[in-house]
Formats: sequence, C-alpha cells, structure tokens
Amino acid sequence: MRPSILNPLFTDLSRLPGLGPRLSKLAAKLLGGDKVADVLWHLPVGIIDRRFKPKLAEAPDQRIATLTLRVLAHHPPPPGKGAHKRPYRVVCADETGRITLVFFHAHTDHLASALPVDSVRVVSGKVEHYGAELQMAHPDHIGPLEDLDKLAAVEPVYPLTAGLPPKTLRKAVQAAQERLPKLPEWEDGPWKARNGWTGFEEALKTAHAPESEADLFALTPARTRLAYDEMLANQLALALVRRSMKKLAGRSIAGNGALRRKVKEALPFELTGAQTRSVSEILADMMEPSRMLRLLQGDVGSGKTVVALFAMLNAVEAGAQAAMMAPTEILARQHFATLLPLAEAAGLSIALLTGRDKGKARQTILDGLASGEIPLVVGTHALIEEDVGFNDLALAVIDEQHRFGVHQRLGLSGKSKACDVLVMTATPIPRTLTLTAYGDMDVSRLDEKPPGRKPVDTRAMPLSRASEVTAAITRALTQGAKVYWVCPLVEESEKIDLKAAEERFQDLEQHFPGHVGLVHGRMKGPEKDRVMSQFAEGPVNILVATTVIEVGVNVPEATVMVIEHAERFGLAQLHQLRGRVGRGERASVCLLLYGALTETAKARLKIMRETEDGFVIAEEDLRLRGAGELLGTRQSGLPEFKMADLAHHADLLAAARDDAKLILERDPELESERGQALRTLLYLFARDAQVATLRSG
Repeated sequence: MRPSILNPLFTDLSRLPGLGPRLSKLAAKLLGGDKVADVLWHLPVGIIDRRFKPKLAEAPDQRIATLTLRVLAHHPPPPGKGAHKRPYRVVCADETGRITLVFFHAHTDHLASALPVDSVRVVSGKVEHYGAELQMAHPDHIGPLEDLDKLAAVEPVYPLTAGLPPKTLRKAVQAAQERLPKLPEWEDGPWKARNGWTGFEEALKTAHAPESEADLFALTPARTRLAYDEMLANQLALALVRRSMKKLAGRSIAGNGALRRKVKEALPFELTGAQTRSVSEILADMMEPSRMLRLLQGDVGSGKTVVALFAMLNAVEAGAQAAMMAPTEILARQHFATLLPLAEAAGLSIALLTGRDKGKARQTILDGLASGEIPLVVGTHALIEEDVGFNDLALAVIDEQHRFGVHQRLGLSGKSKACDVLVMTATPIPRTLTLTAYGDMDVSRLDEKPPGRKPVDTRAMPLSRASEVTAAITRALTQGAKVYWVCPLVEESEKIDLKAAEERFQDLEQHFPGHVGLVHGRMKGPEKDRVMSQFAEGPVNILVATTVIEVGVNVPEATVMVIEHAERFGLAQLHQLRGRVGRGERASVCLLLYGALTETAKARLKIMRETEDGFVIAEEDLRLRGAGELLGTRQSGLPEFKMADLAHHADLLAAARDDAKLILERDPELESERGQALRTLLYLFARDAQVATLRSG
C-alpha cells in the first residue's frame, strides 16, 4: 500500500486550480502522467526576468523590461474590411519617451478598462525597436502602480503544449508544491553533506524558482539532488527485481553439446569471437542453480538469433524445452525461417505460433508443446495465452523486449517452475542506459559484424535532389536490386505523414508501375505481411514505408535505403533503418535526404557517414540528444527520467547503483528507519511494483 503521506500527490491533476477536466487532459499529455506529482517533476527550462526597470530612453531592443507608463491614447483599427487583421494600438509614455503597445485580435472593452487614458500603469514585456519608435506586442503583464512591488521579479518558463496557457501551468505547479508533505530523508547523511545538498522539499522548491539562467543548468545542487533521488529509486527497484528473480528456485541446465555440434557443422560460416564469447557466458549462467536473467545486446545483423539458438539447444540437450518470443508476426516468422533449417540439421522439430494460428493447426502445436514432442517454439504474444502449456520449459528467449511490458516478459517465464530468461535487443544502448533499463540483468554484447558483411555506403543530399535519386533507383533495379524508401512518422500528425508516404508511393508508382508497395502503421497485420512478402519474393521491388520496417525485416536483395527527411529521425533510428540493407553479397547504399538542417541534425548525419558501429552511434546519440529523446524513449520502453538527464548525470548513476546494492546488503527488507524512507521514495517515483516484490519475495 502506498504510504498515506503521499496521497495528496497522487490525486488527479484536474483537482489543481485552473486545470479542470479539459485542461488537465492536455497537461497529462504534456507531463506524461495524470497525477499531481507529475506536475512537480516538470522543471522550468527558462526564465522571464522582470527585475529590469529602465526608463524608455534606456530600454534596449529585444529585452524584457518592466515599465511605469502614463496612457496617452487608444487607436483601434479603422472599421471596414480586414479590420480584424489590423492591430489595436495604445500609445503610452514616461518622461523620457513614448512606446506603442500593440494588440492583435483585441477585446476593446477589456483594453479600455485595463488601460484607461491618463492612468499610470505598470507594463511588462519584450521591448522592440523600429527605427526611433518603441513597441511592445501583447505585454505579459498590465496592472496599477501598486503591482510594481507584487510583480514576480523572476518567472519560471515551463515547456508547454498547444492550448495550455503558461499562467495556468505556473499556477498548477505552485499549487502542487503547496500540497507537498513533509517527507522523511532517504539519502545517506554523509553523502548528502559531501554533495552540499539540501532536503528533498527545499531542492524541489529551489528547482522551480530559478533566479538566473545558471539555475536552470542540470548540475546545480538542487537539480543534482533530485536527479540522484530519481536514479536511486530506479536502481533500487531494479536491484529488488533482480533479487526476487535470483531468489526464485532455479536449476542447473547443462547439455552434452551433441545438438550444438550438429548445428555448428551445418552453419555456412564460423561464429565470430563475440558470438563464441556470448555463448560461453550464457551457458555458464544456465549451469548455475539460480535463474538466469541475461541481456544479449547486438547490432543489427550481428548474429543474435544464432547465439540464442545455441542456448536453446543447451536446454533441449538437458531434456527440456525452449521458446523464443518476438514482438511482431513479421519478426517471429523471420526468426522461424532462420532457425528451421538449423533445427532440422540437428534432427529437432520446431513450431511457429502466432495469433493467426487457429483451430486444428493451433491445437496440434499446443498438444506438441504440452507433451514435450515439440522441443523448440518461436512465436508472438500468442505464446503467453492461458491455454499454452509446456511439458518442461527451461529457457525463454525474448526478442526486442522493450516492446513488451514487464508482465508479458514474466508471462512466458511464468509458464514453468524454473525458467531461465535471455533477452535480446538490436538497439545498441549506451552503457549508462544499460544500467537504467537493464540493471537487473547481466549483459553480453555482440560487438563484431559477421564475416562477409559489406559496409554500407552512406551519403547525405538535400531533398531538392530527389529526382536524381529516382534515376539512381532505375539503374539499381536493372541490376536486380530492391529498394526501401522510408518516410518519417510523427505521431501527432499521423494523417499528414500518411499523406506524405502515399504521395511518395504514387510518385514512384508512376515511374515504376506495378513494382511499388506501401506499408504504414495503420494497416492491419495480414495486409502489412502481404505487402512485405511481395517485396521479399516479388513483384514489388520498391517498398515505401513509415518506420514499421525498422526492426528485424530481412530481405538480402535489398541494397538501397532512401530515408526522406533524415533530419527528423534520431541517430539510433537511422542506424536501425540502414541495417536493413547490406545483408547480402552486393554492395549497398543508404541515401539520407534532408530538408532544413539544425546543428544537431548536421552532427547526426556526419556521424552516420563516419561509422557503422551501433555502440559508438548510441553513445553519440546520448550526447547529442540527451536520454529523453534517445531511441525514441516512448517506443523503446526505457525508463523515462523526469528529473535526471543522463547526458549530465551519468556518473551519479553508478553511485546510485552502488548505493542500492549496499542498502539491500545491510537492510534486505527495507525495515530500518532509512529503509522505510526509501520505501516512500520508491512509491514517490512510481516504482511501487518493485515494493510488492518485497512482500511477495
């Protein structure tokens, strides 16, 4: 149960003044949560400094100033056609000069009462110089002279979303802070003193009340303290999960190597050093009596599926079964196609189970799994449905696990009394992020490409040269190549992007009639699969797609990847997409077509041209974009930090990990005074699922 002291922070956002039912929905989307606490984690990114109070003659251009003015005259726009498009002007002055206040779409009555002629008013906003004239468009504040002392000298500026007024959000943040209860201190005393940190409540209030630009920096004591609190909650939660996994009865799984030898002989290539090392690490883990929870990280095409197969064969050699679960049907079918000939070489039967399997065919697979006749199975979420049972499941392999919820990940391993878990991802993750997302796992990394993989020639060119690309595609098609053409997808404007993809499809269809296919996120699974198989086997040679092709599609004949508006993609995404080509014998090319380039986008495209190493790219992506955007966090299931910024706070993460380890060694059930305070911390940062493991453990 959540400690009752936290209840005020876990009521609905709509209870905060000014938000109400409509605006609270907008705020929840912006904040990534609908509770009062979510407002507290939304820190300012700028300031409006109203302390500067010059006379008009000294007011500099483009600077926010608070002015004391006498109102001289109102000039509404002249009546007639287009009057609503013209500004309403109010002329004011002080003893040193004049200024015009400019209002578009003005409410005349409101301005007449706010700025009566001949009254003295305090006005605050950005001063703009037009030759000798001064103007201020839509002042942020207009009020009587007595406002001068009350006017907030420095106002925090928060990230906003369309339709949510800044004033309303500031008011909500203020109200949320007033609800903050007096919480027990969970940080270690000497560590807190060494860093010069205040208490949590004071740090939070300081972070929301910056006095200067310097106070917005991630490394101020207040923000560092809050970042560490959040990281400690993350690391403690992962340590608790890991401990509860290790506590579960495991078993030693050690095969005799007979099946693995057969498969090794059937492979058309030698394993890389990284593959051999990873297989040894996994087999050593499986031999341990405790449960294995290991992450296999490898770049696109580094040979993860084969490594997983050796682990699966080890389980079968020991007389048990193994299952591999993938997030999409396309991916499951592809793994199955890779594993089928190798399983046959070892004399084993292997099944594929997806949501598409129905009736008799499905029942045959279920019977085979329940009896143990089918030792190996590949599938989608269909594997975790209630009626799927195993005779003796010893290993669950989960691919691209970040696309499954924790419950689904546990769902497969829960099909057995003592199941080892191997998780695979083709998303290279920087070492710091590996700690935050997979701190509960041991990690194996495949950091070599299989022999024979040719480098992909990567080039960047402006979108205006798209017609040249069409000519290049014509040449490639005559040589039997297949081409991907990817259009960006921005969730907010799915309709526009779908239109962009459809227009590109129609444009290419005119040049190459009957040879162009289109896939996008709104298509139903079977329809998508139909187009994909037409692309893999013909007649489709050009596939126009939004990023649904990102993970795991394997068409060795594809040698050209065109990415339209490459500047809109993150580095990791660009890298994933490029990994779709260069899978066969032929030289491949990746064309990055860009529109308007920011400095960050320029840096991204430069890195793409310079390296194909996914781990180097991941570290650079973290440096350029910060963790919030990295890998499109929302899709990747990495924990979203609200206060911590891994680009700045990475070194704190290792400290939080050590701290969490030490805490659980000394106080495994979190029962001491600090332990109880840490339970509050876990609930505060919504890591309470892990607190439950304390009780169930």
